Amino acid sequence: MSHILSAVAWPYANGPRHIGHVAGFGVPSDVFSRYMRMEGHDVLMVSGTDEHGTPILVQADQEGVSPQELADRYNRVIVEDLVSLGLSYDLFTRTTTGNHYKVAQALFKAVHANGYMIEQTTRGAISPSTGRTLPDRYIEGTCPICDSDGARGDQCDNCGNQLDAAELKNPVSRINGETPKFVETEHFFLDLPSLAQPLTDWLGARQGWRPNVLNFSLNLLDDVRPRAMTRDIDWGIPVPLDGWSSNSNKRLYVWFDAVIGYLSASIEWARREGDPDAWRQWWNDPETLSYYFMGKDNITFHSQIWPGELLAANGRGTKGGNLSEFGDLQLPTEVVSSEFLTMESAKFSSSRGHVIYVRDMLARYQPDALRYFIATAGPESHDSDFTWQEFKNRTNNELVAGWGNLVNRTATLLHKNVGEIPELTDLQDIDRDALTHSEGSFAKVGELIGSHRQRAAIAETMKVVAEANKYLADTAPWKLKNENPERMKTVLGVAAQLVSDANTLMAPFLPHSSQKVHEALGGTGTFAPMPQMNEVADLDLEDRHYPVIQGDYKAVANTWARKPLVAGTPVAQPSPIFTKLDDSIVEEELERMRGDGE
Repeated sequence: MSHILSAVAWPYANGPRHIGHVAGFGVPSDVFSRYMRMEGHDVLMVSGTDEHGTPILVQADQEGVSPQELADRYNRVIVEDLVSLGLSYDLFTRTTTGNHYKVAQALFKAVHANGYMIEQTTRGAISPSTGRTLPDRYIEGTCPICDSDGARGDQCDNCGNQLDAAELKNPVSRINGETPKFVETEHFFLDLPSLAQPLTDWLGARQGWRPNVLNFSLNLLDDVRPRAMTRDIDWGIPVPLDGWSSNSNKRLYVWFDAVIGYLSASIEWARREGDPDAWRQWWNDPETLSYYFMGKDNITFHSQIWPGELLAANGRGTKGGNLSEFGDLQLPTEVVSSEFLTMESAKFSSSRGHVIYVRDMLARYQPDALRYFIATAGPESHDSDFTWQEFKNRTNNELVAGWGNLVNRTATLLHKNVGEIPELTDLQDIDRDALTHSEGSFAKVGELIGSHRQRAAIAETMKVVAEANKYLADTAPWKLKNENPERMKTVLGVAAQLVSDANTLMAPFLPHSSQKVHEALGGTGTFAPMPQMNEVADLDLEDRHYPVIQGDYKAVANTWARKPLVAGTPVAQPSPIFTKLDDSIVEEELERMRGDGE
C-alpha cells in the first residue's frame, strides 16, 4: 500500500464552472483517486476554490458586493456542483481560510529566509480607469518572440515561452480592452535561476509523463528568470514581512498563493481529522506518490513555479538553506495535464453564451452520462470537442444500449426465471473462458487508469461489456428454461458474475450508476462511496463558516478484484439504469445556446 496525493487544480471562484473545467481537472482526478482507493492505497484528494486576485475584485465592483461576498457565493455553487458530479474529495476547501493564510505566509517567510525571494523593481500594469493592477494573465497582445496574437502577459501558448506583460506588442486588458499603463513598482521575485539546476535534475528524472506535458515543461527551462510573487492589489494575503505587511496594496500573487493550497488543504484536512500531523505522510515521505491534475494552461504553475517554491523552502537551490517548519516537502511525482475541451467546435465563452455549466448539465442529464463522455472522449492528450450529437450518441448507443441493456437483461432474466443468484455448477468451456477473460481485465484496466490512460481504460471496460453481451447471445439462456433449466441457471449465474466484474471496472468512472447496478444484482450497502457537502467553522477565524466537500471512502479499500456473487441472493425486477435521450435534445440544446448567446 502506498500513500497517494491527488492534488487537483483549484477552480476560480468568480462564477460557476463549465463542463470544460471538470473535463480537465475534475473527472480525471476522481477516476484515478477512486481506482487507487479500490487498489488499497491511502489516497488524499484535496483542492478548493481559488478566491483572490483582480478578476474577483472587478466582478465584485460590477455587482456592488464585496470580494468576499462574491467568493462566498461562487464557492458554494462550485461545491454543490462538484458534489453532484460525484468528485470524491477528502477535503475541498478555499483560499480565504485562516489556515491557508497561515500556511502561505509561513512558506513565504521560509523561502525568503533561505534567500530565494529577492526584491526587484519591475514595471507593473495598471488599469488607467481604475488604478488597479492588471494581472499578467489578464493582459493580451502580440508575442514578441513568435509574433502570435493572443499571447498572455505571462506566457505565449503558441511558442510556449514565458513572457512579461511589458514585453507584449500592442497589449490590451482582457477585462475592459484598455491599453494598460506600465509603472515602476517594488516586488518580491522567486529566484528561479538559482533553482534551475535542481529543477532540471528533477524534470530530467521524470518517467511516464504524457509527452506533451514533459516536453512543454522541459522547454520552460530554456528561459528561466525570476518570477514575481507579490502584486499591487488590496485583495489577497498580506506579505508577512516588516515594512510590507502593513502595506494594504501589496499582496502575495496567485503564483505563490493558489498553489500552496495543496499543502494548506492537506494540513486543514489533518486538523479536521483530529491528527494535526497526519498530512506529513503525504508530504514528507519520499515513498509517497503525488499527482497533480489540471488543464494545460496551468502546466507552468505545476512543473516550474510550485516545484521551485518547494525546492526553495527545502533549501535545495544554489543558495542552500534550511528546511522550513513543514519539513522535507516532496516534489510532484507527475503533472497530469489535460488539453482543452471545446464545445461545438468553439472555445467556451460565458460572455457569448457559448457555454454549458456543470449545474445546468446535471439538471437535465445524468451525472454519469457526462462522466462517461469525458472518460471516452475527453481532452486527455489532445484537444477534443463536445457536441450534443456525440453526447446523445454515446449515451444511447453505448451507455443505454450496451452497458445498461446488459445489466437490465441479466437482472430481468434472473428475476423472472430464478429469483436469486444461482450457484455456478457444471461449468462448460464457454463459461470458464468468459469468466477467465473477465477476471483478467482487472489488471489491464487498472494499469491503464494508473498510468493516466483513462480513455483506453474505459474502452477496455466496454470490451468486457461487449463480451458479456456476446456470452448471453451465444448461450441464449431464455431458450434453456424448459429443455435444460439447470444449465440455464448456470449461464445466468455466469452472466451475473460478468456483470458484477464489469461494474467493479466501471465504478471509478460511473460511481452513481455502479451503486444502482450493485443493487440490481441484490447487493446491499455502499458500493461506490459519494462525497458530502458539509458546513464547517473556520479553524482560525471566529464567526466564519463555509461549505466543504468531505467523504468516507474506506469501504472500497482492496475491492479492485472479482467479488464472487453469493448464491441465493434475491434479485428483484430491475429498473433502467440509464435514461435514453430523445433525438430532439440535440436541436433543443443548440437552440438554447443560440438563445443564451443573444
